[in-house]
Parts: sequence; C-alpha cells; structure tokens
Amino acid sequence: MNKLLRPIVFIALLMAYPLSSFSWGFFCHRLINKHAVFLLPPEMVGFYKKNIEYLIRHSIDPDKRSHAVEGEAEKHYIDIDYFGDKPFEIMPRQWRDAVEKYGEDTLHEYGILPWNIQKMYYRLVDAFKAGDVDQILNVSANFGHYIADAHVPLHTTQFYDGRVLYQKGVHALWETRVPETLSGDWDFFLGRAAYIPNALDKAWDLVEYSHHEVDSVINIYDSLFLNLDQDLIFVMEERGAVLSRQYSRVFVDLFEREMQQMVNRKLRMSVMSVASFWYSAWVDAGQPDLDRLMDKEVSKAHNEELKELDRLWKTGKPKGRPNPEDSEE
Repeated sequence: MNKLLRPIVFIALLMAYPLSSFSWGFFCHRLINKHAVFLLPPEMVGFYKKNIEYLIRHSIDPDKRSHAVEGEAEKHYIDIDYFGDKPFEIMPRQWRDAVEKYGEDTLHEYGILPWNIQKMYYRLVDAFKAGDVDQILNVSANFGHYIADAHVPLHTTQFYDGRVLYQKGVHALWETRVPETLSGDWDFFLGRAAYIPNALDKAWDLVEYSHHEVDSVINIYDSLFLNLDQDLIFVMEERGAVLSRQYSRVFVDLFEREMQQMVNRKLRMSVMSVASFWYSAWVDAGQPDLDRLMDKEVSKAHNEELKELDRLWKTGKPKGRPNPEDSEE
C-alpha cells in the first residue's frame, strides 16, 4: 500500500473498530501495587502483605473517581509542554509559586500530577501517625496509582494520545497493550525500597524523566506504523464476548524493542517508586509499629464508601479530560 494512504486507511478503520483498552491500565496499576509490597522492609511488609488484596483491588480507584468527582482527572497528568519549550527551567516546583506565576485555573486545566503526589505523601504520613487502618490502606492504594502515572511519558504532554489523528491509540498501546502482552516474561525482583528525602522534588524528577521520552514514543510509533502493512499492525481478538481490534503481537514486540524496552523499564521503576514513597512516608511518620494493626480490619463505613464509588463509576460519565485508556473493569 502507498505509504501516503496508510494514515487515511487507518482513520477509516479507527471509525469502524474502536480500540479497546484499559486504564498503566487497570492491569498495570494492580501489578505495580502488588509487586511494590514485596520491596518493603520487614517492619512494614507483614501489614502490607496481609492487606495486599485491598492494595491491588483499589489501585484503580482514582480512575473510577474520574467518573464521579470533578477535578479528579487533572490529578493524573501534567501537560508540561503547554508552558513552553523548556518548561522545567521556568515552572516553579512549589505550588504557591506556580500559582503566583500562572494562576490556579491554568494549573488545574493542564494537570497537577506532581503537586498531587506531594499532597498524597503528606496524607500517608498523617495516616501512619494516626494509626488509621482505613486511611493507611486507602491512601497507599490510591497513592500508588498517581506515582505510577508519573512514569508514563504520555501523562506529561498535551499530545497524550498522539499528535495527529492516525496516532490515536498510542496511549493505550504503550501503557496497556504492551505490558498485557509482554509482562509475563519481566522480572520484578528489584531489591529494597529506598528513602526519598523530598517527595515533591522526586515527583518532579519523575515527570521530567518521563517527559524527555515523549518524542521517542511518538516517533517510534510513527516509524513503525508508516512502514508496516496494516495486517501486521492489527489483529481481531475476543475479549469476553466482544470481538475487538487490537495491536498485533508482532507490532507490540517491534514497538517495545525499538523503544529499547522502555515499557519494561518504566514498569519496574514504577514498582520501586511506589514502594519507596510508601516506605519514606512511614519513616517520616516516626516508623510506627504496624504489627499492632495486624488484627484490625477495614471498617464497615469505609467499605460502604468503596461500594458507593463503584456505583458512581458504573453509572457516571468521565468528568474533565477523558482517559484514552479508560474502560470498564
């Protein structure tokens, strides 16, 4: 097929068969929180292992809240390129200074991910100090989600699902299709969580590192997409009772290989970062004895809150920017 016609053909296919996807997708957020537990020190790992199913299941609650709560979506990303060619040189890291320079409305419009990570960090420190099981688990599970999002290059750009229409789907490809297809062969034995001396600085470092990879993701996708036949790029697969168009194993392998195993590396980094943020919050809370919480369960009131979130998620519509990877569980 003529290379100039390929984007046109793809757009036609895009209209006919929507790409199914999941929100560092549901699959990855669960995997990240799960593996992060095993990087914790002995003083923490018992409590976290006991509650590992909670931490896995509720790792996706922030995406569910995007269907129920105004202002949730902006916590998952920051379109740092909106602020110029060298945004990390001019964007103040402190929230107060950034508000003074750009205005609060602008910051909320283009995402507040690093500042949300800092806020969640302090919430976890307070939960540890209070010995509040509901809050320790809930904040840990949700915090893991936002930390993981900071490792995704396409969560740091206005072009979060490609720069042009025929690139639509690259977001779900990177953070869902690649890991769902390949992660069974990846190693998550990463050592021990490390102390983070400054949560906000670390959050900004993660965002900056991720943003520098945006061009690689989009350019490599382009190079492959425009030089391969369509029947090598897509396949039809059944998911439950639904037949949907997916990127092929051949395309997934080539994409990850050309990115020099970027998704693998960033998934592993996410696991380490989540464990390290949890650990650091515990240290900054004074290293409370978590063994005394081992016989305590999540309260009935908290379980009711979680049920209500599920109800709102299933009946609501995305509020704010829709996630390219958004779908049902």
